[in-house]
Amino acid sequence: MKKLISIIAFLYLSLSGFAQMERVKNLTTFDDKPLHFGFTIAINTLDFHLEHYRPLSLNPEIDDTWQSPLFNPGERPVTARDTVYADIAEQVPGLTVGIVTNLRLGEYFDLRFLPGLSFGERRLTYNVPVYDVNEGSEPLEYYSIKSTYIDLPLLVKYKSSRLNNQRPYLIAGPAFRVDISKTGKEDLVRVKRGGFYFEAGVGWDTYLRFFRLSTELKVSLGLGNMLNDGPDGMTQRQYYTSAIKKLSSNVFTLSFHFE
Repeated sequence: MKKLISIIAFLYLSLSGFAQMERVKNLTTFDDKPLHFGFTIAINTLDFHLEHYRPLSLNPEIDDTWQSPLFNPGERPVTARDTVYADIAEQVPGLTVGIVTNLRLGEYFDLRFLPGLSFGERRLTYNVPVYDVNEGSEPLEYYSIKSTYIDLPLLVKYKSSRLNNQRPYLIAGPAFRVDISKTGKEDLVRVKRGGFYFEAGVGWDTYLRFFRLSTELKVSLGLGNMLNDGPDGMTQRQYYTSAIKKLSSNVFTLSFHFE
């Protein structure tokens, strides 16, 4: 992600230098429209922020004498005294498509509603072997959580003065996301379907001959605990979920708006 931010910063500086040389202005009345529309194509990465019970006995639902009833022959069962923790294995690129609805509030402010559909994946690794009865009897390299989100952000856009055919801006506001992907009661880790986010980002408007292209880098921070109930512990190992105290969802998005 740091490399991506560096690339965007370099592009912005290059465009800023180009803007100083530009003479012919495109779409000179574009920003005077009270309402306009467009579409978005974006690349996203989904992330989790995880807090754990270390050891498992700190979870109020786990007794000090508890041990997992599921374990392989020759394998020591996981007990309440053990520490189990998860982490994101790697960032997996996803895709977002959406619609732009832009309401002009003034010379420097717009209100933007950007409904869209996002496809992404998170891969969790654990410090213990990962067994999932849905995937067979062999341990997994990671546990995959795939999501399909309906995104409903409502953002305020603050724009600088126009530099010929360039205009940098800041954007921030709330968003609500609903995960419509299929989940099951026996999933190792289940995430709640809906949640609120706070979004903030930076962007750069480029006024071309027939449309405006906006390049935008945005972070969406989940505002609540998204962890759902885990399996019952009789057919799936329950400690993959029981070890997690709080799970919040974060989304990083590089967007290209065509308006």
